[in-house]
Amino acid sequence: MAGHSKWANIKHRKAREDAKRAKAFTKHIREITVAAREGGGDPDMNPRLSLAIENAKTVNLPKDNIERAIKKGTGELDDGTGNYEEVTYEGYGPGGIAYFVEATSNNLNRTVGEIRHLFTKHGGNLGTDGSVGYMFDQKGCIKVKSEGLDEEEFMLIAIDAGADEMELEDEFFELITSRETLFDVRQKLEDEGFEIESAELIRIPATEVKADPDTARKNLKLMEKFEENDDVSNIFTNLKLDEETLALAEEE
Repeated sequence: MAGHSKWANIKHRKAREDAKRAKAFTKHIREITVAAREGGGDPDMNPRLSLAIENAKTVNLPKDNIERAIKKGTGELDDGTGNYEEVTYEGYGPGGIAYFVEATSNNLNRTVGEIRHLFTKHGGNLGTDGSVGYMFDQKGCIKVKSEGLDEEEFMLIAIDAGADEMELEDEFFELITSRETLFDVRQKLEDEGFEIESAELIRIPATEVKADPDTARKNLKLMEKFEENDDVSNIFTNLKLDEETLALAEEE
């Protein structure tokens, strides 16, 4: 869990603010669109859509954008960009580091070509479905600002709400839930008056791999390039992101 979170923090610090904002907007709009298409446009009846809307609000996505994304998903609006589909890619980066990439695309041929190109250019290779997926467990991850909260007291509340684990990462408490209980745990914490920073599904590697500095640096570069791709919504690896490895990212 910590490795995923620390990489997220690193990538945000490294990114230019305007580019980060545009990427965040794109990601949330597509998630809202897909959620609305799959479960309908009423967030009260569609837990995934409810989560998507709340997460979009944390990056200040304008209300009009949210409403348009919902209408696009339900078929009430055709903006000419085509339908977005969720797709995953699995492969290996430099040194055999496992990659699980989640994307949302309106042109699967374009996206797979770009993903394959990035893997190849940076010393890795795109694998087949199932080649690395078994190495990751899908879990829920909820972030709550830690400021003003007592760690032990909040941990008891989080566990009572259904969280399985909790860690303090920078200024956030990060809670891990099962895939199935993510929405319920978030709802219970909101009902208790806690402000949720984000709630999403992540993939946690069963085991992490410690890489030498050169291999780690190459993988950090590949991870960054994936993050820059508009179609990529999430990137998960089994690279061990300890302090030594993360320091390499800070050097760039």
